[in-house]
This record gives sequence, structure tokens and C-alpha cells, in this order.
Amino acid sequence: MAAPIELRLARVAQLYHTLDPTPFRQGDLDATAEAYIVDWAQELPREAPLAILVHLPRAERESPAAAGIPDSIRAYFAGRAEAERRALRELFRFGRMALALGLLVLAACLGAAVLAARLPLEGVLARLLPESLVIVGWVALWRPAEVFLYDWIPHRRRLRLYRRLAAAEVALVEG
Repeated sequence: MAAPIELRLARVAQLYHTLDPTPFRQGDLDATAEAYIVDWAQELPREAPLAILVHLPRAERESPAAAGIPDSIRAYFAGRAEAERRALRELFRFGRMALALGLLVLAACLGAAVLAARLPLEGVLARLLPESLVIVGWVALWRPAEVFLYDWIPHRRRLRLYRRLAAAEVALVEG
């Protein structure tokens, strides 16, 4: 059974971004409507299919503009899913570049630390310089580690959510 998300509108135009020149079929949803749909979808069970029920007065529901609502909602969230997929791909591309750079910096710092340990230094400086270089080398891997361990998770969640919304059954009901 599909988990319902219900929208109650007085007019079809409430669903769409008012500055969008093509408000039907490929148009952007109003930010408030999108936030409402996304927030409700996040509260529903993750495995349940979604159904978006758009309540409209009879005159609005029978208008030509209302006929495009199901396709426009699905197309909008399919577009959001595609944008999120691209963002995730770009994040991993950045992560790979950052990892390569971080490993290069780590290798250079470890090599420099070995050379610094051989310098004829005494006291605190003799220990501080090589250890500082080792720390800088490991810090260079901080961002790649963050990307591959944590940063991808919210993107993946949004991608799944938008795909679920793009696949949702959208029905116009009187209300």
C-alpha cells in the first residue's frame, strides 16, 4: 500500500514557482510545495511506495492545467534525482582528486620528515620538525577521508528520496 502525501490547493498555480515561464509539465514546483512534499516523504517508511494526492476544487481539477500535474510532479522529482546523481558523481570525482593530492602530500611530508630527522639539530626542534611534517602529511588526507566516509551519505539519501518521489503515483482528488 502506498504511503500518501496530501496537498490541499485552492488553485493549480499554487503548486508551481510563480516566476517559471513554463509552469506545467517541466516547470519548477513552488519551493514551499516542494519542501512540504519532501518533508512528508522523509517521515514516511523508506520502503513504502509513495502516493501524492493533490486535493483541488472541482473546477480547478477539471481544468486543462490540472491534467499536467501528475506528469509535472514526477518530471520535477526525476530532474531533482538526476541533479543529485550528478552532484554525487562530482563529489566522488573531487574525492578521488583530493585523495591523490593528499597521498602525494603525505609521501612528500614523510620523505621530508626522514630527511629532517637526519639534520644536525638538537633539542625540541630536532623532534618538532619531523613530527610536524608527519602531522601535516596526515592532515592532507583529512578532506578525502571526509568525502569517502561521510559526505556522500546525505547525497545518497536525497537521491533515493527523489527517485521515490519521481516514481510516486500522483492523483488529483476533489477537495
